[in-house]
Amino acid sequence: MAWPPGGSGRELRRARLMFAGGGSLVPPAPWPPALVGEWGARLRRWARARKELVCLPLGGAVALLGGSVLPLLAALAAVPLVRRWLAARGEQRARERREAAVIELCGTVAGELRAGRQPGQALAGVPAGDLGPQWTAVSAAARFGGDVPEALRAVAAHPGAEGLHGVAACWRVAVDGGAGLATGLDRVSAALSAERDQREELRSQLAGARSTAVMLALLPVLALLMGSALGAAPLRVLLHTPAGLCCLLLGGLLEAAGIAWTGRIVRAAAGERGRAVGPGAPGPAEGKAS
Repeated sequence: MAWPPGGSGRELRRARLMFAGGGSLVPPAPWPPALVGEWGARLRRWARARKELVCLPLGGAVALLGGSVLPLLAALAAVPLVRRWLAARGEQRARERREAAVIELCGTVAGELRAGRQPGQALAGVPAGDLGPQWTAVSAAARFGGDVPEALRAVAAHPGAEGLHGVAACWRVAVDGGAGLATGLDRVSAALSAERDQREELRSQLAGARSTAVMLALLPVLALLMGSALGAAPLRVLLHTPAGLCCLLLGGLLEAAGIAWTGRIVRAAAGERGRAVGPGAPGPAEGKAS
């Protein structure tokens, strides 16, 4: 058999497979390489975990535009403040997730009890979810006959899981009768849901004040952009003249004072609204549990 000498590369590879006993063709190397993709994924995870470091490139860009190292130093000083703010936001979200998990737990266990399951089995079958690894102690206590109320109180020490104190009280009082425990859990769930709805309503009412504060805080940045567009070079004046440095320092102090003052007003309004529900009264979950 003869093969035409001018065959393409595809035909040559097919001939080698046919007459050399088969084999496998080496696939082309993927692009981008796996190492590049792995390092890219690590970089994205690191960027998500270190969001406060975004201040550095922003400060560096302003420093290049203004020809001064002061914006970069200000960005370095802002990194720990932004880190604290992000940590507070993360803790608030974790608190809300735990609160939602407690409400869901109460409804799930109450439904299982009405379906005919024993209290220990119903509680042991609840997944940990957002309640954290400490929930394994509660599941073990419910499964093997341990001190369930004490384990519930240990988990309730975490922010957002305070409603488990009411669950522990209901468990200690009505663990011998599944129907009574289901009723108590329903009341605890309803009280926690009402408290969460009240907090959401308060947050929506204060959203306007927060938006106004943010808009007023961004007005100096808008003024700098408008001045740069008009050719006034405000960064050169602020960063390279004594009068500009004094104005920058005074404006920064006034900006910080305004933000702190607005935050204090919002927190005071939230505190007064929370106390208006019932000063000195126990929380909704504890009151319903009792």
